[in-house]
Amino acid sequence: MFDIEKYKEIKQYLKKKSVLSQIIAISKNHPKDSVIQAIKSGVYIFGENRVLEAKNKFLQLKEQHKNLELHLTGPLQSNKVKEAISIFDVFHTLDREKIALEFFKNNEKLQNKKIFIQVNTGKESNKSGIHPENINEFVKFCVNDLKLKIVGLMCIPPIDEDPKIHFKLLKSLNENNKLAELSIGMSNDYLDAIQYKPTYIRLGTILFGRRN
Repeated sequence: MFDIEKYKEIKQYLKKKSVLSQIIAISKNHPKDSVIQAIKSGVYIFGENRVLEAKNKFLQLKEQHKNLELHLTGPLQSNKVKEAISIFDVFHTLDREKIALEFFKNNEKLQNKKIFIQVNTGKESNKSGIHPENINEFVKFCVNDLKLKIVGLMCIPPIDEDPKIHFKLLKSLNENNKLAELSIGMSNDYLDAIQYKPTYIRLGTILFGRRN
């Protein structure tokens, strides 16, 4: 079930802090009924991690509700890029050159869509993303060579480290590359994230409860 009271509480808190961050309601692994409940409560920005699940859940809903915005917040396989472009509006996890090249092949279909590059700020071996020292070069490659619409950077801090260190690093990398938008903050660390005025915070558990 979608917790509309918690959603309103967080929206109110953002307003009180004069933070313009938009909330992405992460609906992955939650039933379509919960999404419909959220839509009826005025929520229109959702995040999903898998292309097939997103299509099954949102294809019809996006036809019915033209203002719905769907964000890909999970890793993308190269063979799913074309299909993903047909349903998602914003991509948060461009994490390697192979995916950038697949986006380039479909660039004409990406004109009204936004892309964030995922940065592996903790250089964790079990996480994807561009390492901080390589990000300037990767942004130039994506923007100048491939003409992709890169709007900003995204990261998921290591679970056992202070997230503020990683958010601060990401904001600095964002500014160095003259990128305007930032995607940081999840259910467990969004209060730290909003200090850096992100464009989006990605909230799942706190709004939908534990995943099935």
